[in-house]
Amino acid sequence: MHLRLLKKTRGEVSLYDPIGVDREGNEITLFDILGSDPEVVPDEVSTHLQVEALKSYLGGLDDKERRVVEERFGIGEKDAHTQREIAKELGISRSYVSRIEKRAVQKLLEDLDPDATSPRRL
Repeated sequence: MHLRLLKKTRGEVSLYDPIGVDREGNEITLFDILGSDPEVVPDEVSTHLQVEALKSYLGGLDDKERRVVEERFGIGEKDAHTQREIAKELGISRSYVSRIEKRAVQKLLEDLDPDATSPRRL
């Protein structure tokens, strides 16, 4: 039993396992050399939080508006698509997709800023 367990984990490597030493004799780990740009992580977290907040506002849209916005801007697990691609998928004209998108974005702006007294120009 123990040998099977070892066989399953044989190919696994920890990020903190030593892979060598530097000129000064300090151990170098895989984590040390795989580091990321310190600015990337906060940006990704911020973007993720903004998308999650936006998703809560999408509930105020009807199904077609929500679908157009999600597909147009790549919200959630979807990739961003052109109006032409969305129109083909839904079987409607590209100009109709544009009108749906504009109406949906206007609704989202009004939900985000309820004190706005006049419609905003897009």
